[in-house]
Amino acid sequence: MAQDSAQEPRENLSFEQILSQLSQVVERLETGEIPLEQALATFEQGVALSRLGAKRLDDAERRIEVLLREDQELVLRPITEERDDE
Repeated sequence: MAQDSAQEPRENLSFEQILSQLSQVVERLETGEIPLEQALATFEQGVALSRLGAKRLDDAERRIEVLLREDQELVLRPITEERDDE
């Protein structure tokens, strides 16, 4: 299928590109002017992009956790935490 080959390069998209394409999908669907079959295919693309974006966020979270390891013990800190030593 042509659609499958179109989805393969998505793995190489940056998170920002994923968000941009997802935004375009939402805009197309919100117009309500596309035929049902095309709307379903567009929705499927949106779901795939959403899942890929969620995977990227999960990967980033794991990388952050690795960076925050101190003495082999994971120290999780909220991103908005203010440092006392400033």
